[in-house]
Amino acid sequence: MKRRNFLKHSSFLMALSPFSIAASARAGTVAQGDFEVSYTPEEWRERLDDASYDVLRNAGTERPFSSPLNDEKREGVFHCKGCDQELYSSETKYESGTGWPSFYAPLENAVETMPDRSLFSVRTEVHCDRCGGHLGHIFDDGPQPTGKRHCLNGVALTFEPTTA
Repeated sequence: MKRRNFLKHSSFLMALSPFSIAASARAGTVAQGDFEVSYTPEEWRERLDDASYDVLRNAGTERPFSSPLNDEKREGVFHCKGCDQELYSSETKYESGTGWPSFYAPLENAVETMPDRSLFSVRTEVHCDRCGGHLGHIFDDGPQPTGKRHCLNGVALTFEPTTA
């Protein structure tokens, strides 16, 4: 391996290491409280595939550009994969270029937020207000009219197209 390639790959791996450290430190930290939909960890594991369980119940993150929902362009509604609550309309979905499905606004009374102090900073975590499932994060670099980017994990969502 040439020195330049070794340095490039080493730099990339070092840059990713805080993400894996933070992800393992966050395991098990999701929204706390009494939610309308609630299951034991074992029941959640039976209901969800491994990737969805990691994101929704352990606040994990899927790999960027891995979700088929990135390319979803049909009219419809995105639901929580944990409890099937309607969360986001396709009307608010946009291409952010980040590799995760992005929206500028949720449906009314669908999500809640809380501070996320992992990764050596404070971000805004967004979760389903019906089951507490972790969806992703909200950033202040989205389009108008809100200026917000709800950067979500596709494995935490399902999509129901509008039928004509």
